Amino acid sequence: MTKKAIILLSGGLDSATTAAIASAAGYQLIALSFRYGQRHERELAAAKKIANFLEIKEHHLLEVNLSLWGGSALTDQSIAIPQEGINPKIIPITYVPGRNTVFISIALSLAEAREAEAIYLGINAVDYSGYPDCRPEYLDAFQTLANLSSKAGLEGKAPQLVAPLVMDSKVDIVRRAVSLGVPIADTWSCYQGEVEPCGLCDSCRIRDQALIEAGYPELATPLLKQRGDSEQ
Repeated sequence: MTKKAIILLSGGLDSATTAAIASAAGYQLIALSFRYGQRHERELAAAKKIANFLEIKEHHLLEVNLSLWGGSALTDQSIAIPQEGINPKIIPITYVPGRNTVFISIALSLAEAREAEAIYLGINAVDYSGYPDCRPEYLDAFQTLANLSSKAGLEGKAPQLVAPLVMDSKVDIVRRAVSLGVPIADTWSCYQGEVEPCGLCDSCRIRDQALIEAGYPELATPLLKQRGDSEQ
């Protein structure tokens, strides 16, 4: 019997790499992406490209409009995306309230319906330490919830939450992506919804720095050199 896994596929580097890891582990993947009112909806086109690259046959795109109540620069156009870099002492305004909890809950429902044994997540706690729902203890707590709240859990076979990149640095993630043949250029990390990545938001900065450190500066955003010159 083919083993199945759900992959939360945003279209970003982390989720694409996680999908490739799950595919290499022999899982038949079922992808789940969300249009949640994010200003960087461009990531959904990237998710489709990655799903096609990995030959994922079942890919669901769900509408969950978290922009109705905002509370984040990613879902509220009136809140500016920060461009001054990361302050590790505060939770960034790019944190979307409850997003991962909503998404993983839906993934759990899909996993039960498809009898999938795992839910793969591109969650990372190293570069986004300010996000409360990207921590290992959050994953442990949600696994307990999955065990208690599902029919499969009561039968002793709840889908397992798997976050292979949770403690990896972004440089490590880039290297894993390259080793797995992930088309990094097809992924989208920028928080802005423009045609090209901005090169200035936290997500762009972290991605660009990792690409340079890993030895792939040609994949960094076009604004990288300009930004470096202006900050000297």
